[in-house]
Amino acid sequence: QVQLVESGGGPVQAGGSLRLSCTVSVLSYDVYCVAWFRSVPGKEREGIAATTIGGSSYVADSVKGRFTISQDKTKKSVILQMHRVLPEDTAMYYCAANSRGRCFNARGVHVEDFNVWGQGTQVTVSS
Repeated sequence: QVQLVESGGGPVQAGGSLRLSCTVSVLSYDVYCVAWFRSVPGKEREGIAATTIGGSSYVADSVKGRFTISQDKTKKSVILQMHRVLPEDTAMYYCAANSRGRCFNARGVHVEDFNVWGQGTQVTVSS
């Protein structure tokens, strides 16, 4: 089984930065891809960034230039670094993983491609 634990969320003022971490605990699971999604009530869960363990990555246009995704392999973590945050970045942020298949394509990161999810961490941006 694999477990994903998100951390680093909280309140932040618009224009500030936040660093979210997804720690991957693997007992018997070959992780292929880890992604970050965000969710707000009434809207579909949005895939915003993803990375294969091999290093191919994707960042959605909605956050490109402000958010980056990276890996800290010593800590078995995938990092979502958020800069110049906006009130519309307020959401529950989830990380997700899969062991095979698709990580992302030209149209983005897709919920249906991931079968393991963390509990989420709330990010609240105040104006």
